[in-house]
Amino acid sequence: MGGCITSRDVAMQRGVTLSGHRLTRPLAITMWDFSWLERRWPGAGYEDWDQALDELKERGYDAVRIDAYPHLIAAGAEREWELLPCWNQHDWGSPARCRVRVQSALNEFIAKCGERGLLVGLSTWFREDASENLCAKIASPEELGRIWKVTLDSISPELRRHILYVDFCNEFPAHISTPFLPKDFKRHSPEGERWMRDSIAVARRAYPQFSYTFSIDREFETLREPNAAFLDFLEPHVWMTNFSDFYQQVGYKWELFDAVGYEKIVAKAETLYRSNPAHWQSRQEYGINLLAKWSRASGKPLITTECWGVVVFKDWPLLNWDWVKDLTEHGVRTASATGCWAALATSNFCGPQFKGMWRDIAWHRRLTDVIHHGKLPNYPLQLKS
Repeated sequence: MGGCITSRDVAMQRGVTLSGHRLTRPLAITMWDFSWLERRWPGAGYEDWDQALDELKERGYDAVRIDAYPHLIAAGAEREWELLPCWNQHDWGSPARCRVRVQSALNEFIAKCGERGLLVGLSTWFREDASENLCAKIASPEELGRIWKVTLDSISPELRRHILYVDFCNEFPAHISTPFLPKDFKRHSPEGERWMRDSIAVARRAYPQFSYTFSIDREFETLREPNAAFLDFLEPHVWMTNFSDFYQQVGYKWELFDAVGYEKIVAKAETLYRSNPAHWQSRQEYGINLLAKWSRASGKPLITTECWGVVVFKDWPLLNWDWVKDLTEHGVRTASATGCWAALATSNFCGPQFKGMWRDIAWHRRLTDVIHHGKLPNYPLQLKS
């Protein structure tokens, strides 16, 4: 899984190398978003990092993607920041105001991952602070690149070898993660490409050894090769619901601060899925195959850390995890069979706060085994310019 190779070696080989890590098999990865730092009250799941990481390793995972809070680090890495909730209905992050100090917590967490042979993907959701509205001050691609460069500077040199990649922005340009951009901003546009290309260039000049990307969850029908030229790999987040009218039939409307959304999921989601599983699985397969086609056309490997069935779910009265696990398992097996993924998640619920899924160790082991036995993309390795 680990080990570094030189540029001369890269030119002669095919396969996947991320941030100097030459992969020998696909990685099982999970997303711990901003929960790793914000959900640290008793019973929240991450109050004991040693226990959480030991349990992650026990379930067969190789890597974890977390929020590095680059805007907070650039403004005061060791300062305490009060953050506003981005929702109170979901179990990612805190449902109320919380306070965080990113460094030295980030270095400590990366070190604990490294002790267990776990690699770390860095990302950001650009969480909103209560006092300075730092996100609104990101006025250019160069500024976005600068704050990421400062964040990488803040990571102890001996810990940088545990970094798997850097995702400059979660689901770019979703407005919840990019409040500094207009709501109608499009990734697939000259301006969207400029933001991605020019910001990555700033960080790459300082840290050419890392692999960089922007994760996405939309505009799938506009995918084409030029859009990926400056990305080292592709990180699409893909759910069955991206490619169907499932949520429209359920009546779910992304209610962030109102329980009515989950009440609709309780009332209709499982019944709707079980009325025709083959149909919903076929829509999932359509999305996975579309992304595999993008990967092959661009010659870039895929990593997916948020996936495969429904976007939102949690431990809740009258919600049953069984059908969600069935659908996500189908997604894992379908994606693995394409041979286009360098790293796959089992779902976006793979964390200790989702007890109904987390406690099924055998399920996790079965799916991480599927991931590990899949084939890596066999594209010519790309030299970074």
